[in-house]
Amino acid sequence: MHRRAFLKASCALPTMAMMATLPRFARADTDTAGKWRVFEVTTQVEILKPVGVTRAWLPIPLTEDTPYQKGLRNTWKADGATVSSAQDPKFGAAFVFAEWPEAVQKPTLELTSRVATRDHTVDLDKAGSMPKVDPKILTLYTGPTDLLPTDGIVLETAQKIVKGLRGGHVAQARAIYEWVVESTFRDPKTRGCGLGDIKTMLETNNMGGKCADLNAMFVGLCRAVGIPARDVYGVRVATSQLGFKSLGRSGDITKAQHCRAEFYAEGHGWVPVDPADVRKVILEEQPGLTLQDEIVERARALLFGNWEMNWMAYNSAHDLLLPQATRGKIAFLMYPQGETTEGRLDSLDPEHFRYTLASREVGTL
Repeated sequence: MHRRAFLKASCALPTMAMMATLPRFARADTDTAGKWRVFEVTTQVEILKPVGVTRAWLPIPLTEDTPYQKGLRNTWKADGATVSSAQDPKFGAAFVFAEWPEAVQKPTLELTSRVATRDHTVDLDKAGSMPKVDPKILTLYTGPTDLLPTDGIVLETAQKIVKGLRGGHVAQARAIYEWVVESTFRDPKTRGCGLGDIKTMLETNNMGGKCADLNAMFVGLCRAVGIPARDVYGVRVATSQLGFKSLGRSGDITKAQHCRAEFYAEGHGWVPVDPADVRKVILEEQPGLTLQDEIVERARALLFGNWEMNWMAYNSAHDLLLPQATRGKIAFLMYPQGETTEGRLDSLDPEHFRYTLASREVGTL
């Protein structure tokens, strides 16, 4: 899987800018159809109020190729810092880690990534011929996480949704998808992309949130009934070419982070879904939309089995303990992370932790 050998860059250059490049990994045999669009995404981080030793971690795009994304190049620089790259041993999430000594007054880190993406469709109406996935991977993505328990109210809810259904995992996953679309709503007051605390959502019957909440609900319910499923954390990098103005962003993508989801179906592999974006269309596409409007029905049908790849994926990791972090685990790695001697910085607080993301389309493959 994506935990293959990973470059660990030379790291002890605190007195000068350092730039390193991740290797281009061997390509999977998935180049069969569709145009690959190439995007360059630049993330810049500035610690505005450093105290003592300062650290920052930035997610790197997927390090193993998929049917929808190829990693091409990653470069980074950080004046006055010790810099390294690393990969989470459990999920394979890749990131750049920088550490500045107290003497550095304006810690900054820049990461530039080039990726190629293409639209991704899994035709569930045809018999699948994809090879089986390693059972260890499927076990990993059926297990619980801190915010995605698979017992208690999560299990009870999932069992009610799929009760009496025939058709295996595809039919069950579709029923869970439809239930999430019907039962949740996008809450514009939710900070960032949400937390993904699905147990609390179900216990309080507060079913509002954003993508990291609503797609986590799909993932947790699937796992509870034995369907391998995972969140995929990333960022939108271009406007939609399918007519959904709310489902794209280009240029300044600083606030365009977006979590998607996948479930595994034997013969078909990992199947793309995104119930959260159905709810985003209802709230943001135009005033007054409901589930019965044509554009919503189109999004609802599209987002089970399809992803428009105007989006770049980072990882599917949960409960990460970042190297040398002093404040415990993070639920997921989609935003830049940072800390000083005084504690972890709030990724959504630009007064203390300023960052920008910018994307541009640079060609095709």
